[in-house]
Amino acid sequence: MNTEKRIKFITSWIKDYAEKLSFKPPSLVIGVSGGVDSALTSTLCAQTGIKTIVLSMPIRQNQNQHSLSIKHIKWLKEKFSNVEAHTIGLDSVFEKFQETMVDFNSDLAFANSRSRLRMITLYQVAQSNKGIVVGTGNKVEDFGIGFYTKYGDGGVDISPIADCTKTQVWEMAKKLSIISEIIEAKPTDGLWDDSRNDEDQIGLSYEQIEEAMNNSKSKYYKKYLETRKPNLHKMVPIPICVFKEDN
Repeated sequence: MNTEKRIKFITSWIKDYAEKLSFKPPSLVIGVSGGVDSALTSTLCAQTGIKTIVLSMPIRQNQNQHSLSIKHIKWLKEKFSNVEAHTIGLDSVFEKFQETMVDFNSDLAFANSRSRLRMITLYQVAQSNKGIVVGTGNKVEDFGIGFYTKYGDGGVDISPIADCTKTQVWEMAKKLSIISEIIEAKPTDGLWDDSRNDEDQIGLSYEQIEEAMNNSKSKYYKKYLETRKPNLHKMVPIPICVFKEDN
């Protein structure tokens, strides 16, 4: 499927899904981070014509990252009349949470808590607008290595680009003329005070991960498996204790 057809397919899929729900959501709610995944997904949502509410939710955010999210929101609102945007600063909420959880200090846990706090915010806005939360995870992150926060950015109602590789995300973003600065920015989850990017954390670039996913003989395959294995619990259904019928 070429890039243009993929864009049309995803846009139609979002619209069809929303229209088939019994409560007919009047809005699609999505968080924008300044990264290409959320920029693409929010643009695809806006293209449906359905009211699209985009939220920038900085938590001690790197100024460059936050600036990109604001630039994208401005671009989106100029392009689509059905877009509503809000910036909801969560610094004070997060810092209060840190103070409350001081006896359970863990940098990784607090990083994931930032993502979960954003998820709570998205659902608060969605439920107050009878909307649904739209996810921004792609195939490489979500199903390749599980590089996301369980019940954080993984807590969504629909996931339109979850079957798209990062390369396909970049291609669609270029086709839609999304701001080049966003497309070219180093991918980051925005969960750390030191602004580390995804490659810093994973140890592989997305191009290398894609290569390993497609070729078990790739020199990156071993590292890919090592990264994927600890996250498999996120990528499979929650285990359920099932009772066997008495014979």
